[in-house]
Amino acid sequence: MSARAWAGFAAMSLVWGIPYLFIKVAVDGGMSPAFIAWVRVTLAAAILLALARRAGLLPSLRGRWRWLLAYALAEIVIPFPLIAAGEQHVSSGLAAILIAAVPLFIALLAIRFDPDEKATGRRLVGLVVGLAGVVVLMGIDVAGERDELLGALAILIAALGYAIGPMTLKAKLRELDPRATMGASLAIAAVVLTPFAALAPPEEMPDADVIVSLLVLGVVCTALAFVIFGALIAEIGPGRALVITYVNPVVAVALGVIVLGERPGAGAVAGLLLILAGSWLSTDGRLPPGLTRRFSRRRSAGRSPLAHEG
Repeated sequence: MSARAWAGFAAMSLVWGIPYLFIKVAVDGGMSPAFIAWVRVTLAAAILLALARRAGLLPSLRGRWRWLLAYALAEIVIPFPLIAAGEQHVSSGLAAILIAAVPLFIALLAIRFDPDEKATGRRLVGLVVGLAGVVVLMGIDVAGERDELLGALAILIAALGYAIGPMTLKAKLRELDPRATMGASLAIAAVVLTPFAALAPPEEMPDADVIVSLLVLGVVCTALAFVIFGALIAEIGPGRALVITYVNPVVAVALGVIVLGERPGAGAVAGLLLILAGSWLSTDGRLPPGLTRRFSRRRSAGRSPLAHEG
């Protein structure tokens, strides 16, 4: 992975680690899953389509609408409401940890659809370790609670959609500018979700924290995130790009504890540790090239890596 790819990876790990907090706030504030998803994608679509139009990118979408629809359904229309529905029954941190199953789904789908993304060697071990973390979490923290189990299953289905979407993007839409691709996909999703949102509108004016949550979800966690994510997939492929789903839970769990007062159970802690180990192995256990070279130069000079700051 290049330094640019690592920078995108770090940004996505943060930007897609915070949505679970804001989704939880919106859900607890009385917003329906369909309405949350609709507001989120409508805001993001307006921003990205405006940017794409200004850059003259919209003509590049001609002849691609079938694949844009497929991508929008898999990546947005199905996962967004399911995650919000799942968070009606599980904590925000648990939702983020379950989404960490995405790279596993990528590896399974790659057996049939994308040989370039097949996980072998250390990456395969990392995926198995990450799966073990999901299994531990489901078996300890979720088993026995019917509503929590249904919520967790909804989030796992969303994770499957998150795996299909990037593979579609790589295979059929990779050469397009992310602003045009994501803007069009979000616009399609907004149209599809409109009737569902209309059936479940807010019963009263939402509180300020709910409004802020919806704005952050649309502008930061969707518009900005999808542009970075599209560039990251083009740079390193969906398999490696989606290893961010192993890092996102750290951010989500921390915010859940600090802001919402959530208390992760034993299964969540054990699962998170296994998932972090899987993340390290799935990226071949390497530091960014720039950091590696910098560390090596200082070691060869006989100094501690931080000696110059003493």
